[in-house]
Amino acid sequence: QVQLVESGGGLVQPGGSLRLSCAASGSTIRIYAMGWYRQAPGKQRELVARISDGGGTNYGDAVKGRFTISRDSAKNTVYLQMNSLKPEDMAVYYCNANTAIRSYWGQGTQVTVSS
Repeated sequence: QVQLVESGGGLVQPGGSLRLSCAASGSTIRIYAMGWYRQAPGKQRELVARISDGGGTNYGDAVKGRFTISRDSAKNTVYLQMNSLKPEDMAVYYCNANTAIRSYWGQGTQVTVSS
């Protein structure tokens, strides 16, 4: 089992920045990739960013060039640096961790972008 705890969401003005953190615990040795997804009201959950255990990354088209995902393997923590935030970035952000057996999800953290 893997447990994921997210932090760092909140209210930010358009153009501002936030950093999300996701700490994994439990059977973390089995994790081969971690990432962030988001879901806005009335929309499907979508990929924001993903990082493999080898450090390879991929991003959703809507956030390329503005968001950066990174991983501290020693701390079993993944970060999402979000810059130049837009109102359309407002959503609940979910941390995700993949093992060979299943996918795990955090409880979500709200990001609100508003003036």
